[in-house]
Amino acid sequence: MSEHGQYQQLERLTFFSDAVFAIAITLLIIEVHVPHPESRTDQAWLQALVDLIPQLAGFFLSFIVVGALWAAHHRVFGLLRRYDPSIVWPNLFLLMAIAFTPFSTALMSAHPVERVPEIFYATSLLIAGLLQYRLIRKALRAPYLDPSVDAETVAMLRRRSLAMPCMAVLAGVLAFWWPGRSNLPLLLTPLAVMLFARMRSRRPTAAP
Repeated sequence: MSEHGQYQQLERLTFFSDAVFAIAITLLIIEVHVPHPESRTDQAWLQALVDLIPQLAGFFLSFIVVGALWAAHHRVFGLLRRYDPSIVWPNLFLLMAIAFTPFSTALMSAHPVERVPEIFYATSLLIAGLLQYRLIRKALRAPYLDPSVDAETVAMLRRRSLAMPCMAVLAGVLAFWWPGRSNLPLLLTPLAVMLFARMRSRRPTAAP
């Protein structure tokens, strides 16, 4: 395949992925329905808005999570210089998990203090995080990677992609005892990503 063909195929894959992320992240707010209180008093409207807090919290939480997944996907695909047919299906499986997020978010938001919906939500994010980790490991390799990208950058990006699965596991474990509050670790995902990125790979010291 020519260099132009390589770029065109990679561009199509990137644009399709961005579209799925954009649709999924838009559908999150569609699940937050406009209230229609029977009474039109100020108190009734305020109560109706208070009742929306779980749905709004689910929207903001999932927006942050899906946004973090998209940012990592965007960063990785920006480092590729050749099209790799073997990443098409791993990428599709990740997009399937992303497209599923509005449903798991709606279920969790409708039952914010119940154990099973909280664990279900955390599990869906865990699957998405693991699928992204698999995609990143498969994509960031020669000869498809930009030659200017060094090995430490690749290792850093792989470490960063582990932050989401770790936060999802923590949220799922906490859901057994504190459903509702168990989502707090997920809010710290951007911070966890930065911490994982700053870690350094341990390399054996050469013998004198």
